[in-house]
Amino acid sequence: MRRTTSTALAAVLMCGGLVQLAEASTLKIQLRADIRSINPGVNRDANTDGVIVQMVEGLVGYGEDALPKPLLAEKIDISPDGKSYTFTLRQGVKFHNGAPLTAADVLWSWSRYMDPKTDWRCLSEFDGRGQVKVENVTSPDARTVVFALDKPSALFLSALARTDCAMTGIIHKDSVKADGSFDKPIGTGPFKFAEWKRGEYIRLERFADYAALPGKIDGLTGAKKPLVDEVRFLIIPDNATAKAALLRGDIDIVPDIANTDIAELKKNDKVKTSVVTSMGLVGLIIQTRDPLLQNVKLRQAIAAAIDSKELVNAVSDGIGTPNNSIVPALSAYYGPVQKQGWKHDPAVAKKLIAEAGYKGEKIVMLANKRYPESFDAAVVAQQMLQAVGINVEIEVLEWATQLDRYSKGNYQIQAFPYSGRMDPALSYESMTGPKDKQPRKLWDNPEVQAELDKSMIVTDRAERQKIFDGMHQRFLAEVPMVMLYNGIVGGAMSAKTKGYVSTVSSLPRAWEVTVGE
Repeated sequence: MRRTTSTALAAVLMCGGLVQLAEASTLKIQLRADIRSINPGVNRDANTDGVIVQMVEGLVGYGEDALPKPLLAEKIDISPDGKSYTFTLRQGVKFHNGAPLTAADVLWSWSRYMDPKTDWRCLSEFDGRGQVKVENVTSPDARTVVFALDKPSALFLSALARTDCAMTGIIHKDSVKADGSFDKPIGTGPFKFAEWKRGEYIRLERFADYAALPGKIDGLTGAKKPLVDEVRFLIIPDNATAKAALLRGDIDIVPDIANTDIAELKKNDKVKTSVVTSMGLVGLIIQTRDPLLQNVKLRQAIAAAIDSKELVNAVSDGIGTPNNSIVPALSAYYGPVQKQGWKHDPAVAKKLIAEAGYKGEKIVMLANKRYPESFDAAVVAQQMLQAVGINVEIEVLEWATQLDRYSKGNYQIQAFPYSGRMDPALSYESMTGPKDKQPRKLWDNPEVQAELDKSMIVTDRAERQKIFDGMHQRFLAEVPMVMLYNGIVGGAMSAKTKGYVSTVSSLPRAWEVTVGE
């Protein structure tokens, strides 16, 4: 039986003259490591981000389709020249200290983020060093904030919504002490900070005055009602220990578990699972300047030799779905063109091999065991390539060594995972560019680069879709990489936990979740 605390919701029940208090509900979520700080977007990692997003919110947040959507903003107006963004704030939003949200809070938060002394993770994204430069921010009235950019940018809202930037979260000025040092995040999120016992847990409390959006859960936007009194993030580094704790009922949610564990836990009636694809990319990257692999017909042969469906099914224990596009399957820009992929055809592969003049020379594929699914993809791909006469050997490296070889462009083929980017332009940017200046780039094509640059400027969604469609068709033809599938986010929860769903951002969501007996 859970202990009743002073912070519990006081549900008063009158029955025969007796007054009873409802017991406090606590949601317990595993963290693999302790957080680095409680300062939004400062001294952070992905583990920290998962706690911060429960407490702070920005003007926009990512939806389930990876598009930035209004959060603290009620609406967003973009000027015809694409250089001015006007945000109208929602009414009725309060900070955790009870103060109402106003445009002055947005200006104060922005000024703090842009001060180099704050050491905000995303300063370089907005000061001119990245894709966007914010020239000034003004407030015509208490509900309106205007951001002026130096040039049009299709990525401005996406940059604001980034979780490693803490969603550019708006916090109250009392989050900072009189001497300028950070105290605690006083945000607008569904839960407020209560306690951090380093190395053990972080405790958050329900924010009773949270201003919830209507509708359904939508990524980090949409419905976000806090339905439990308390959230405890328990630090359990070992996955096996966390799984055992879940099965015992000591914790309620394990947000990220291995594919093999998902398959096992699906058979256990003590737990439930939630699986979604992520924005990460897993595939075989190819050095197009290699004497052998610079021949596009050999690269096309590699693509034709690989049965993506069979490979993905094998490496993901049957829960993954093939995707031959750089645009992630959950993206709003993943359409009919992106669903087109390479056809598995060993006969065509052998014909292309002959036309390429390939004589069985050894090709080395680099892999590592830090990311098991990526290593398994290398093993299965090797078998498929050898079956059509391509002599591939696998060289297993430590991840740091493989990453160094990738950065220097020193390889023939690698089984390689890319971390997720929420906008397709950023997914393409991670692998497109001039090899002479950036040896890690895969796709060195000036025409493609020009299209990519354009996609980062135009804001019209239909026009961007057309650009991404054309890039995908060229990607299939030129094969700078054999894209296989998107990463998988699998969470597990106790049978008594209701409402928890894994998210495309890979971060846990404590809102809209209940815990029963």
